[in-house]
Amino acid sequence: MIFISSAYAQETAAVAADAAVQAMPPAAPGNPVMWNLGLIAILVVMFYMLLIRPQQKRFKEHADMLSALKKGDKVVTAGGLIGTIEKIEDKDDEVIIDLGGGMKVTALRTTIQGMATKK
Repeated sequence: MIFISSAYAQETAAVAADAAVQAMPPAAPGNPVMWNLGLIAILVVMFYMLLIRPQQKRFKEHADMLSALKKGDKVVTAGGLIGTIEKIEDKDDEVIIDLGGGMKVTALRTTIQGMATKK
């Protein structure tokens, strides 16, 4: 008798669960996929706006600064040396920098980090 009542209880619970499943509307097939693609697209745009675009802007500003260099400009090299450009040519990658005290060094144009500013 105990087994019959527990079996009847399980059957009643199964019928109730089937009724609940049948009462729920079916999920739209494209919604989860579109939602995930939308989130991925948003992440790609954020990645571009926050990382790639500012880096490209910095590269462009550095290239513009390098192309505008002329004799007499005070510059800072990647090694931290501060000096004045002694000789620079448009087609040449090498720059001669006067560090003061008769010390002159030859550096690659791309190693110039920026213009030295007076404080």
